[in-house]
Formats: sequence, structure tokens, C-alpha cells
Amino acid sequence: MLTLLDQLDKGTLWRSLGGIHPPEVKFLSNTTPIGQLPLAQEYLVPVPQVGENCTLAVSVGDKVRKGMPLTQGTSIWHLPVHAPTSGTIIAIEPRASNHASALPVNTCVIAADGKDTWCELAQSELESLNDQQIIEKIHASGIAGMGGAAFPSHIKLNPVSEIDLVIINGVECEPYISADDRLMREYSQDILAGIGIIYRLLIPKRIVIAIEDNKPEAISAMQEAVKHSPIPAGTVRVTVIPTKYPSGGEKQLIQIITGREVPSGAIPAKLGIVVHNVGTAFAIHQAVTQGKPLIERVVTVTGQNVGKPGNYWLPIGTPVEHVLAQTGFKAEAAQKVIIGGPMMGHALPTIQVPILKGTNCILVPSSQEIGATPEEKACIRCGECANACPALLLPQQLFWHAKAEEYDKAASYNLKDCIECGCCSYVCPSDIPLVEYYRIAKSALKQAADEKQQAERAKHRFEARLHRLEDEKLAREAKAKEAAERRQATMTGTDKNAVAEAMARIAAKKAAAAQASGDTATATAALTDAVPKEKAAVAAAIARAKAKKAAQQNANASETPPLDANNTEASHTEPNVVGSNTEDDKKAKVAAAVARAKAKKAAEQSNILSEDQTSETKATTAQTVETPATEPEPSTAALSPEDDKKARVAAAVARAKAKKAAQADSTLAVTDTDSTVDNTPVEAVTATQTVVEVNAILPAEDADALKKARIAAAVAKAKAKKVAREADATSDSNE
Repeated sequence: MLTLLDQLDKGTLWRSLGGIHPPEVKFLSNTTPIGQLPLAQEYLVPVPQVGENCTLAVSVGDKVRKGMPLTQGTSIWHLPVHAPTSGTIIAIEPRASNHASALPVNTCVIAADGKDTWCELAQSELESLNDQQIIEKIHASGIAGMGGAAFPSHIKLNPVSEIDLVIINGVECEPYISADDRLMREYSQDILAGIGIIYRLLIPKRIVIAIEDNKPEAISAMQEAVKHSPIPAGTVRVTVIPTKYPSGGEKQLIQIITGREVPSGAIPAKLGIVVHNVGTAFAIHQAVTQGKPLIERVVTVTGQNVGKPGNYWLPIGTPVEHVLAQTGFKAEAAQKVIIGGPMMGHALPTIQVPILKGTNCILVPSSQEIGATPEEKACIRCGECANACPALLLPQQLFWHAKAEEYDKAASYNLKDCIECGCCSYVCPSDIPLVEYYRIAKSALKQAADEKQQAERAKHRFEARLHRLEDEKLAREAKAKEAAERRQATMTGTDKNAVAEAMARIAAKKAAAAQASGDTATATAALTDAVPKEKAAVAAAIARAKAKKAAQQNANASETPPLDANNTEASHTEPNVVGSNTEDDKKAKVAAAVARAKAKKAAEQSNILSEDQTSETKATTAQTVETPATEPEPSTAALSPEDDKKARVAAAVARAKAKKAAQADSTLAVTDTDSTVDNTPVEAVTATQTVVEVNAILPAEDADALKKARIAAAVAKAKAKKVAREADATSDSNE
């Protein structure tokens, strides 16, 4: 059984699945040599173009020379960008991108000086460089895949596994494009020199240069160059494959050459295979031997609306508008300008965008070549898209899920394996732009993956911060503990005694504060007990004052002389006066009894309140002691129903006892009439003042009783004054 290498040597090919045969239309541009265009006035260089973010090495106003790096970075994924010509940096600002969306990207705008002066180039002999130095020069030159994918070439040239086969892709299967065809015809020796550098770095067992059979001149040129190649004989061979689109795809070409299929999600290096474009091999030769960075490439400018179709060396950053102006562009109504071929290219919203490293064609078709976009119709489930798919996918299922924005389900049907060749859209009878749906779905999945990755990075940063803060906390605690141990170790006996004495003083202060708190509580309790007694004393004074007043009134009535019989009005009036005085005396006694009962009740309620609400009563009592004449006692309205019932019973008992005491006092008042009469005005005033004082001291609950007591006292006072006036009038009449 023949091995893979034997089959390669024999030129054995395998059939590729799917694919189509669209019109080639390469004759418009492949008949003339590669040309040059005049320099543009301005060049637009996006930064970065390939790889990760980078740092600008220039600023506005700087003078640059052709080939000078504009960016710098340390990542392996970073590809530097170089000045395409000499001139001045006039702006660094967002400009429209060379993309179907035309989203703005950061761009260095260079005003060309027209001299096109090169910077100093580091030329070197290949034999004087080791492999690592060669890879570094390729990296520093910013070389990327020239077939359109623009993958960093230095990464492919430094694989982690052993490489058995290198395929140089010169298929160029896209219609209209002929850049690689003309490059192989005119620069075959330089391409073979670049292939020799690739062979030195990878040391493969075989190198296959694959070219479609529709490029006979390029096939002859490359076969002739292989005969004069320094690569060992039998290692390099030119293989001609049938013309079929998209046989130039990386995975499709590997399947045609080797019969192997690259697994989903894997790279060809896993199979020991590496694929490079012929343009990439040419750029590698210029970078390593001549020191030239990738600042220009061959671009096909074609279409029936171009006056001078052909292939041109265009500096990276050349505006498309300038290229079309120099090639005789004739615009039509609703003119399309397509970057890339008609199958995989995209239409530009504006022509003020630059040429990039992956730009291989500018297509300006007429309305006869590419008509207006037809209206999308409903899918008829014919299955033609599945038959044409070179990746053996299910385009119909991908379309349904992408249209319904079910991107996860689309991914489950291996959406990422779609190479966006456009075969499905080309054969669809319903004119459904299937590839556009797939591109939108891929963008959504990529955005979701980027957001998830950013969230993961944020989570890791947060966890790292928490871990750092915890470590810092433990370090501070350990440091403080260590410092305390050092202080304790260096402490003398005197210091220890001083610390002990300080701790003893602190303990003594705490004990004194606790004792002071206890004394305050005791004093408050004593004051609380004293207040009811003081209230009782005041009430007793009020009762005695009223009793004396009543006795005085009785005495005045007994001393009044008897009237004669002629004084009829007086004889009838006096008994009424005496009777009135007796009634007033009874009222005064009742009022005195009520006052005493209220005083006793207030005392009992104060005792109950001091037991149930100790803390509140103590605080309020302390305030009352400080300002007894202005602040009232706390209200007893918060007493429980049971305590209130007990208080009412006690009040009833007190009223009974007060009544008995009032009778005894009235007897005493009659006996001591002389002293009472002399002191009547003073006692009346004293009773009034006492009532006011009681009103300021007793609780707010006794407000009604106190009001009645004051009224009774006022009535008694008025009666006393009236009796006194009548007594004075009687004495005057007797005189």
C-alpha cells in the first residue's frame, strides 16, 4: 500500500465535495504585467490591522520614512504597522474602515512628501541568521497571510508539533482575481527563495505547490523555478489541481492534496500540515534577505467599469478612491465597489477607505455583470445549498436558526466551520443571502464570547483583590503581634509595674463609676418616696386652713347681737345668713375631706408608679426636685387596670377617714374660735398659696380634683370676706 508521500510524488489527487463552477472572468486583468500607480496625497493606515492592541510609536507632526514602524507591542499576536511612504503624520483619528459596516477605526493619516524615501533597512545573509532570528525578522516585518485571511505568518512558522507537509497555495479560485497568477509568472524565483526559508524553519518531508489548471503560464514558471531551487531534489513539486470553486480554501485544498479532513475546531498543524500563500512566501523572502517590511502588495483592479483593469503594486493604506481615479473608473447609477471577489467579497459603503494587508482585489462591475440584488423569497427546501456546501454543513438549518436569532443552536450545527464561500447563496433558487445571515450569527457569537471572557477576567481580578486584601490583613495582624511580642520581650520590671498600676487605676475608676450610679439610684428612690409624703402634708395644710375658715365664720355668726323686733328685715335675713354659713361650713369640710383623699390617693399612686416604672419615675422625680415649682409630676395614666382599681378603693377608704377627721377638726375649730378669727386672713392666703403649690407638685391625673379644690377654696375665701364685712357693719351699727 502506497504511503501518503508516495501518493504525493505520483501526483495523486482526491475529489473534493461540494463546490461550484462560476464564470472566471480572469482575462480582464491577467494579460498585463503588474503595474505601479502614482503616489497618493494621503495614506490611511489603520492601527492595528492584525492582532491585538498595540501602542503608537508616532504622534501628530512626526516625520516618517517609508518602512518605519508606526506601532510597537510585546505580544506574540501583535503585528507592527509600517509607513507606506515618507511624509508627515497629520492626524491620528477614527476613520471609516475597509469593512461592509464601515465602522470607524483608529487611523494614522500620512501626508506624502512625494519623495518615497526608505528608512534604513537591515539586510542580511540567510546563512548568518539562526531560526529564531529569522522568525523575529518575519514578525518585525508585520507579515500576514496574503491570501485574504491575514493570519500572522510567524506563528505558523513556529508550530509546536512536527510538520510533515507544507502546501504553497497558488490556486486562486475566486473569479476575477489574478494577483497570485501574475506574481507567480513574474516573481517565481523570489517565491522559491521564500519557500526555501519556510523549508529551513519547518524541515518538512514534502513541499507541494498547488496551482489550478487554468493558469498554465504560472505552472510553467513555477516548475522552472523548482528546477533551480536550493531545496533538496524531490522535496518540492508542483501539483496541478482541477479548476473548481472553492478549491483554494485551506481545508478544501488539504483534502484535495492529501485526502485528509481537518477535524471541526482543529487546525491543519494537528495533522502535521501547514499552508502558506505564494504572496506570503514572496513577502518572507523580502523581509529576511532585504529587510523590507510588508508595506505593499499586488492587488487586482478589475471590472467592466474600470478603464485600466490589471494588477498593481499598491502601498498598504492607499485610499480606494485614489486607486479608482488612477485606473479610469466610470461610475454608474447605484454603482457597487466590491473588496475581494464576487463570491466572498463585500461591497463598500464608501470608497474613502484604505487598502489592507489582506486586500487582493477591487472589483467594479457593471450592471450587466452583477445585476441588482434580487428580492429574497421563501425557502422551498430544495436542498441545493447542502449539495454545494464544500464544508459538508447543513446551510438550511443554519439559515433557520440564524434568522430566528437562535445563535446557540446554529453553533451546534458547526456554524464556525463555514468558510463563507458563498456557494449556498449562489445556487439558492429563492435568492436568499445565506452568507449574510451566517456572518451576522458569527458576529453575535463572537460578541457573546468576548463578553463572557471579559466577565471571567473581571471575576478573576475581583477574587485576586479579595485574596490580596486578606493577605494584607493577615500580614498586618502578624506584624502587630510580632511588634507586641518584641515590646513585651524588651519590657523591664519597672515598665511591667507601671502597666499593672495603670490597669489597677482603670479598674478603680470603673468601680467608682458603678458605685456613683448606685448612689444616684438610691437617692432617686428616696426622693420618689418623699414626694408623696410632701403631697400629703400640703393636703393636710389645706384642710386645716379650710377648717379654720369655717370656724371663723361660725364665731362671727355667734357674736352678732340680737336684732330688735322693729328690724323686721334684719330678723328675717339673719337666720338665712346663719343657715348659709352652716351650709358653707359643710361645703368647706367636704372640700377639705376631698383634698385629703386626693392627697392620699396621689401618695398611693406615686408608690405604685415607683414600683412599676422605677427607672422613669426616678428620672422624673429628680427633675421635680430640681424645679418643683415649674415641672409637673409624671402622669399616672399609664397604670394598669388592676392598679387603677386598687387606687380607687384606697381613695374611697381615704375619703371616709377624711370625713371623720373633718368632723373632729370642726369641733376643734369651734373650741378655738378666738385664735382662728385672728388668723383668718392669713390662713385664707396660705390655703390659696398651698393650693397653687399642690397644683405644681401633684400628678397630672389629679387635675380635675385640684380644680375643684381651688374653686372650693375661692368660694370659702369669698364667704369669709363677706362674713367679715357683715361683722364690721354690725359692730359699726352697735356703736
